[in-house]
Amino acid sequence: MTTGRLEAICITSNAADGMLSVTSAEAIAGEGLATDRYAEGRGAFQKGDVIKDDEQITLIEQEAIEGASREYDLNITHSDTRRNLLTSSISVNHLVGKDFYVGEVLIRGHRLCEPCGYLEKHTYEGIEKALIHRGGLRAEILEGGTISVGDTIRGKD
Repeated sequence: MTTGRLEAICITSNAADGMLSVTSAEAIAGEGLATDRYAEGRGAFQKGDVIKDDEQITLIEQEAIEGASREYDLNITHSDTRRNLLTSSISVNHLVGKDFYVGEVLIRGHRLCEPCGYLEKHTYEGIEKALIHRGGLRAEILEGGTISVGDTIRGKD
């Protein structure tokens, strides 16, 4: 597995609210990022207090956003995608079923985070189609800690 870099972090306390860019965040094992909608049980598709393994944290590649923007003549930003972590130099699609580190935090990739009508409803027309098959990764936090912009993303040894 190649290594990548954490370029940005976004969180929001409620599913429909705008995303807030932060330089670091506390990743809580079995829950999500502190104060983010997933950890708080306020994700768009969460049912009650249950935090599913694949609803704890989301990642998307900077390269995927740039490609989608270019191909569909859009100006997609990290916060538009509503994903928590923006990565570079690593294919998040290849992290499905794998354990990996973001800084000191151990994460397990569960499934692709394909875009949906909800995303387009809360952003703008065309983003759903542009991000098909490059919408990111849904993942679980196995071992918590602080993640920070600039952290290395690497496989578990």
